[in-house]
Amino acid sequence: MKLKPTLTLQQGEEIVDTALREGRKAGLLPLTVVVLDAGGKIIAVKSEDGSGILRFDIALGKAWGALGMGISSRLIRDRLAQRPAFQNALAAASDGRFMPVPGGVLIEDGEGHTIGAVGISGDTSEKDEYCAITAVHAAGLASEPADIDPNWQSSSLSDSPR
Repeated sequence: MKLKPTLTLQQGEEIVDTALREGRKAGLLPLTVVVLDAGGKIIAVKSEDGSGILRFDIALGKAWGALGMGISSRLIRDRLAQRPAFQNALAAASDGRFMPVPGGVLIEDGEGHTIGAVGISGDTSEKDEYCAITAVHAAGLASEPADIDPNWQSSSLSDSPR
């Protein structure tokens, strides 16, 4: 039996490598990138040196939550901001694999079908998402959200400059 993947290993690796390269170019903190196929199976993952031990779980949760809800983790955050009880229910139903913050991006083919998701963790959620969207587009695929947050560069993990 031969299975035809909708998201290939080559595409997954290209997304991971491009996201990490974009993170370095932007001077971001060390990133962890996880790419899932449409069934939620891990296709590719890499963690940069210095990336914290929780970063894999956070990146996976961003991708898994986006895939499970059928919308980006940014849109999940925006839609559920005033519904904390529902957010808690989703976290419980997903065994904690739910991160309602930007950085989880759906990967779509040329016909608009979701074929996977990428999750990134390491810097601010907006910066993580920037790398995810940029990498998906560089691989010749579409993303949801389609556009990068225009304020991604101004997001910060602290009030003081690094």
